[in-house]
Amino acid sequence: MKKYWLLIFALGPLVWAQPVLSEREQARVKDELLGERLTQLLPELMDRTGIDLWVMITREYNEDPVVKTLLPATWLNARRRTMILFYRDADTQTMDRLAVARYAFGPHIASAWDAEKQPDQWKRLVELISERNPKKIGINVSEDFNIADGLDHTDYALLMDYLPEELRAKVVSAQPLATAWIETRTEREMQIYTLLSDLTHKIIAQAFSEQVITPGITTTTDVEWWFREELTRLGLETWFHPSVDVQRTEDALGDHLYSFANRPEHQVIQHGDLLHCDFGITYLGLNTDCQELAYVLRPGETAPPNFLTQALAQGNQLQDFLTDEFKTGRTGNEILAQALKNAKKSGLRPSIYTHPLGSYGHSSGPTIGMWDQQNGVPGAGDYPLFPRTVYAIELNTTVFIPQWKRDIRIMLEEPGYFGPEGFRYVHGRQTQLLTIPRVQEHQGY
Repeated sequence: MKKYWLLIFALGPLVWAQPVLSEREQARVKDELLGERLTQLLPELMDRTGIDLWVMITREYNEDPVVKTLLPATWLNARRRTMILFYRDADTQTMDRLAVARYAFGPHIASAWDAEKQPDQWKRLVELISERNPKKIGINVSEDFNIADGLDHTDYALLMDYLPEELRAKVVSAQPLATAWIETRTEREMQIYTLLSDLTHKIIAQAFSEQVITPGITTTTDVEWWFREELTRLGLETWFHPSVDVQRTEDALGDHLYSFANRPEHQVIQHGDLLHCDFGITYLGLNTDCQELAYVLRPGETAPPNFLTQALAQGNQLQDFLTDEFKTGRTGNEILAQALKNAKKSGLRPSIYTHPLGSYGHSSGPTIGMWDQQNGVPGAGDYPLFPRTVYAIELNTTVFIPQWKRDIRIMLEEPGYFGPEGFRYVHGRQTQLLTIPRVQEHQGY
């Protein structure tokens, strides 16, 4: 029987009407998703990129990042030296999925090596390639995309040594195909993504509440470890350690690294603080990445000050300037340049550093700025936008607050989906500050 999440948010610990799937059920879903991707998605991507034969070679504990997304759910690592060959015959609309290994690579990739008949694994790989006479042989090497650069030097040298000259001449970088495989989402994956983003929002809302934070006592480090412990309790994982930081009236604005690397630890949270977190979840082969804001009410306050509410609205405005530029075929650098131009023209002080999100947290696809590269990112920023891809819409705008006599930085990050119909947030975005204590049901998404 299929299980779906029904999440109930209440005052107190996060309550689940349907728990996280058991390890066994997670394995079943992961293998089903992989089978659907290999059957429905991979042939399309090979046709689109013009790579009719894709070879991946990896070794145990030194896995190619693409191979890690192909591992059967019960395999935590590759085994020995693993060779995978995908061949697409566009004329016959057929697809070969073969492993040059002693056994099948899970339920979706059949073994094509009998070591009794051909003891040399490399020679067997060359036989399979020669039999198919491909136009292009894609291998995972890339200067600009680390996830598409998984073929190590030793295996590259051995492959080139074994391939005859006529096949070596057909070898090309598989970067366009590897990136497409990593970044493209199926319809079923997006259904899961919506649930996962919803859960991420709910955990943040719980962390930024009186159930976790007592002003004058709780520290930022306490909240960071609460995130980690709550994920363990729920049977989930994260792909990075959460961060929590404070902006307040008497402190000067730090640089961009302040919130992520140079923030003080064990900072006691106080009334009147503007809190910021960076938090994400890993589940069923997908990742979220969110940054949200909360305000700690002073005694007698029932809502955040208008100047903070208006500052958040400027952050939302910058999000709109960015996502309005999402058009198929535009590069990350083109999107970045136009969004910054429009935002600055409107009077904002923006910084955009949006990245692909999906199989990895910092995934493959068009990079749309980095915090220290606001004039564009050579290489990764020159890659075009394709539909059915997910992004962490990560950015900030600096706002001067007269009441505090200082600048603050409105830092936001939400999963967003770009599909055939255009852009949408996977599960909404923050449009209201969370408050501690909560004075009304949060309606920010």
